[in-house]
Amino acid sequence: MATYNKLELDSLFSATNTDFSMVQILDETGKLVHPELMPDMTDEEMVELMTDMVWSRILHERSTALNRQGRLGFYAPTAGQEASQLASIKAIEKDDVLLPGYRDVPQLVKHGLPLSQAFLWSRGHVAGNIYPESLQALPPQIIIGAQYVQAAGVALGLKKRDKKNVVVTYTGDGGSSQGDFYEGINFAGSFKAPGIFFIQNNGWAISTPRSVQTQAVTLAQKAVAAGIPGIQVDGMDPLAVYAVTKKAREYAVAGNGPVLIETVCFRYGPHTLSGDDPTRYQPEGIQDEWAKKDPIIRFRNFLTEKGLWSQEKEEAVIERTKEEIKAAIKEADQQPKQKVSDFLKSMFEEPTYIIEEQIQQFEAKESK
Repeated sequence: MATYNKLELDSLFSATNTDFSMVQILDETGKLVHPELMPDMTDEEMVELMTDMVWSRILHERSTALNRQGRLGFYAPTAGQEASQLASIKAIEKDDVLLPGYRDVPQLVKHGLPLSQAFLWSRGHVAGNIYPESLQALPPQIIIGAQYVQAAGVALGLKKRDKKNVVVTYTGDGGSSQGDFYEGINFAGSFKAPGIFFIQNNGWAISTPRSVQTQAVTLAQKAVAAGIPGIQVDGMDPLAVYAVTKKAREYAVAGNGPVLIETVCFRYGPHTLSGDDPTRYQPEGIQDEWAKKDPIIRFRNFLTEKGLWSQEKEEAVIERTKEEIKAAIKEADQQPKQKVSDFLKSMFEEPTYIIEEQIQQFEAKESK
């Protein structure tokens, strides 16, 4: 891994950059290996980030359990990606616009979506897509890579309205193989639209390993074709993710255009809980190998050494999170069940006569 100072880190934010060495601040054990890259974070902010990461891991564990109980619908595991997800969202502003993929529910909640609505979205309930007016975000995109094209358009809209904000969007390594990926970064780059495009390289596009998806040495270097900066960062290192994201936001807001960031990370578990079994395609021992790089353990070690974290603090966060989840799922359970007649009423502003007949038929059934 290359050694950077802050001046050299600035040099990565260039359309002509060809250095795609992985940026890292903390090593696997939580030791500070590049103090010169430390972001301007207060002790309180670092504790808040650790709290968010622990919250996300517990949310993952409880969501898995709720899914198996039949109380949650679609769920894409997030364990292992806490640094990539929570450190990046912490580095942006509330008025920045978030366009998440389906694995990016933790960022969406921390950006302002009530957790109960996130659960309703997972269940396929329409109320999960009705956002508070203050929330600058769109619902998670299911179509792989489509959020990149949407983000380019939203970013151009921000530029045209002279907003000093950015659009942030995420896809996985598999998403970087889609046509929408290049179309999005190319459009944003052409118009110098303020967007931060993340590739969360967790090693697998469902069962397809990263090595089979492309012969490119890094995914960050794909930015070269669009004429925008591309940076690879250790996605298991929360400080590195935060530092690079913060710098990318400054770069984009200043009118320089978009940035592509590849976070090298890992998902502990299946692609989704909809039948995927990683033991069928991942090499034996790879989960154990990546467990040594766990972002929570890494950050815990760092903060404990600084006297900012303890087992007691972590246990308190865990208990609060469990109570938050319990209350949110209870609130989601109280949402009225969806009716077929309601879906039909939403099809057209003025129902056709055939749809009107169907509405009446289903309302008659539903009233019994």
